[in-house]
Order: sequence, then C-alpha cells, then structure tokens
Amino acid sequence: MTNDPDDLAGPPPRQRKIIHVDMDAFYASVEQRDNPDLRGKPVAVGGSRERGVVAAASYEARIFGVRSAMPSVTAKRQCPDLIFVKPRFEVYKAVSQQIRKIFAEHTPIIEPLSLDEAYLDVTENLKAIPLARDVALAIRAKIKEVTGLNASAGISYNKFLAKLASDHRKPNGQYVITPEMGPGFVEALPVGKFHGIGPATSAKMNALGLYTGLDLRNQSLAFMQANFGKAGAYYYRISRGVDDREVRANRIRKSVGAESTFSNDLTDFEAMAAELQPLINRVWHHCQDKGARGRTVTLKIKFNDFEIITRSRSTPLAISSRSELARLSIALLQNEMPTPKPVRLLGVSLSTLHGEALGEPQLGLPI
Repeated sequence: MTNDPDDLAGPPPRQRKIIHVDMDAFYASVEQRDNPDLRGKPVAVGGSRERGVVAAASYEARIFGVRSAMPSVTAKRQCPDLIFVKPRFEVYKAVSQQIRKIFAEHTPIIEPLSLDEAYLDVTENLKAIPLARDVALAIRAKIKEVTGLNASAGISYNKFLAKLASDHRKPNGQYVITPEMGPGFVEALPVGKFHGIGPATSAKMNALGLYTGLDLRNQSLAFMQANFGKAGAYYYRISRGVDDREVRANRIRKSVGAESTFSNDLTDFEAMAAELQPLINRVWHHCQDKGARGRTVTLKIKFNDFEIITRSRSTPLAISSRSELARLSIALLQNEMPTPKPVRLLGVSLSTLHGEALGEPQLGLPI
C-alpha cells in the first residue's frame, strides 16, 4: 500500500473557495454590546443556580477556563468574579437573521452550523469579487456595521481547512490557507487541534507516537485503518489537506437515542438543559457499551400541544466523547430558545453515518 492519496480518490474535483464565518463569543458579545457595564468583564450567559448551565462565555471568562455547556457552579468556582446574564434567545435569533441576510447578499450556498457559525461557498459569489479573502472582509465589515459585533473568518479550498483557519486569528480576524499552504499548515498542527479528533483519539495517537499532522502523513493508509478503523482513511486525507465535502445541509439518519416526558411542562432553558444531561448519559453509555459511534446529534422536542420538531448537527468524524455530545446537544437546544410553547418531552439521539468521499485539492484559482 502506498502513501498516495489517489489510492482512495476519484477524478479530482474543481477547487472551491470556502469561507467559515464564526461570530466571536456570540451570546456574550451581544450582552456586552447591549449593556456597556459588562464590557471588559468575565460574562457567562446562563443561570447561576445549582443546576444552571453556561450557554456562552465572554473571552474575559474563557481566560479562566469557562466554557459553554459547563455547569454554572464549576464556572463560578473557576472564575469567582464571573457575571451571569440570563439568556435572551429571541435577541440572539434576531441578530443571527441579520447575519444570515448578509451572507445571502454574497452567496446562496450557505450551510449554517448554529446561530453564530456557517460555511459559505463563494466560488461564484453574487458580488463577483475575485478573491474569497475580500468576500470575507466585506462580510465581516457589514456584520460589524449592521450588528456592532465582531466575526472571525477562515478562507480555504475546503471545509476542514476553512474551519481551522477561522480559529487561527480569533477574535476579530481572518486567515487564508491557500492550496500551496494547506499540506504544510496541517503538518505543523498538533493532532489535538484537528477538528473531529477528541481527547481520547488524540491520546491514542500520542501513544502511537503520532503528535502532529506530519506524523499522521508519514503513516500508510493501511496503518491508519488498522489502528483507527473507518476514521483512519479520513485522518489519512486531512493530514494531506484533503477534504472534498460540499457546503450543504445536513441529513438526519438512523440513530440511537433516549427521551423523557415530563410531569410538568418546561419553559426555562436551565431546566431543559438539566433534563438533557441524563439523556445524554444514556446515549453515551449505550455507545460505550456497544462500541458504536455516530456523527449526527439530533434533538427532539415535543410541545404541550403534542407538536414535535427535530433539529440536528453533524460533525466531520464520529463524536468521540460524552462532553462533545453534550456540547452539541445543548447548542441545538439554545438555537430553539425561547421555545414558542411549553415543552412536554425532550429527546437526544446519535446517528451512525458512513464517511463522505474525500478528494484531492486542485491548484489554480486564487483564494
């Protein structure tokens, strides 16, 4: 078996221009925008009660290790001066709609990941701007003008690298990874920084002497598949900067899940987030017990009038930890707040998906 990525690839796809836009500390930044007394201070959006959960944290709070989906008591212990602010999801949704309209001024190919994050395919953008980096600059400037908030952006020829690039200059920055830069950028990256590689997989890689993208790239496809199963082919490709997933809507597939009907209808985010925790535990325990993994988290909500809705989000690789499952589940709940009606039932499921085909990057179009 050779190390040539063409072992798995078909005809090379055309080079895309993809932007990953990520708002900076979105919920907390909205609160700091609307309340000047909060600016420059550690802020957590969520409840401070014993069963409260952090929905979002400002950068000042993140310095102390405060993160979304963290229990409020833990967050307060890590940052004694933390200021808790009650979520205003109707405001966050309204701001998100403003941002989506700005995206739509530039491209119709938009894949929202949450209220504050999306992939955009600007290979052929509506403004006829030649360079994707200039499209990103225009979008970020318009977001600032319209909402008063900062956004970061990553620009590259595939989704994997665009996502990495958006983290590279946060907050309020952007970064371009060109086709010429892609393989080298990945080579120097610690495996723990790869999106889709969780703590357990990272530790396993380290135990095998794999610490960087270059270490992964030096392994054969057979070695990666022998040690990491189906995910091994994905790691093999991204270590070479290869990812041909299109910008598109996610699909819901068969799943393993758990749900609970409440004796009293719920309207409060903190109470719902607390009720999700045992459901998340049950789903993850099943995954651990059966050795099953999935890439799509689905949240089910039944209202008091028996209307049912589902919302889902997929990740590039199988979810590798209970904390990651919890983070995605809570994020899906946040996106539905405030709920239009009292909630009678909540459910969480994890879908097992087949990997998507990955192809070779093409050089040529300027990014």
